[in-house]
Amino acid sequence: MADSVPALEARGLWAAYHQQPVLENLDLSLPQGEWTAIVGPNGAGKSSLLNLAIGSLAPVRGELKLLGQSAASQRRAGSIAYMAQQEHMEWDFPISVRETVLTGRYGLMRLDPLWQRLAPRLWANPSHRAAVDAALEAVDMADHAARPIGELSGGQKKRVMLARTLAQQARILLLDEPLAGVDPPSEALIMATLESERSAGRTIIMVTHDLPGARRYADNVVLINRTLIGMGSPDEMLSDAMLARLAVGAPEIAGGMRVAA
Repeated sequence: MADSVPALEARGLWAAYHQQPVLENLDLSLPQGEWTAIVGPNGAGKSSLLNLAIGSLAPVRGELKLLGQSAASQRRAGSIAYMAQQEHMEWDFPISVRETVLTGRYGLMRLDPLWQRLAPRLWANPSHRAAVDAALEAVDMADHAARPIGELSGGQKKRVMLARTLAQQARILLLDEPLAGVDPPSEALIMATLESERSAGRTIIMVTHDLPGARRYADNVVLINRTLIGMGSPDEMLSDAMLARLAVGAPEIAGGMRVAA
């Protein structure tokens, strides 16, 4: 069965920033079609794992595969979509919500023969328009499609960034702290949207400090502190005993995670 192939598989994976190790000998296998929450203290290498998957960080040694193939080949195939914790964009730039979400389709558009022959603004292939419309509906931002992105609240901007990720219609969604800095209504909407995507067969791999959210929504929880501490059900991995193991050498975990609902 195709689904028996891991969505993400790491073998002996090492990574570093400026010669400082961030991941050490990581072995990990994440299933397709499920929601996996990646939990760990600050500096544990959680975001680094996503950066390895999207190609913004190169491994020192070891192997990372996506859907049984090299990460690079799956990036080219459009199999992954990534939502950063903080978007590096000019919020005052005169671009609408719809146009912002459309940027998530640009990689696919470059491969579209109609897009290559016709002016991009014509949206030559209706599938691009449909994907953007569906993504805006999913995050309840369709009524704001024509608004300048800079006029939105923080929670609304986060929902637009999620819509841009969803518009790529990738098999794997990589999310780095998607709830950071959002208001409770947007938080609830984001989690409900992701739950719907998981139900539709998407693989969700989400870095989070929100332990109650991980317990409620995730199928699997991975504990990382530079290397794999454990992987299993939320109840097992978020027990006091496992969180104590995770925190060894990282006492700041108690201040950096939400441990109660």
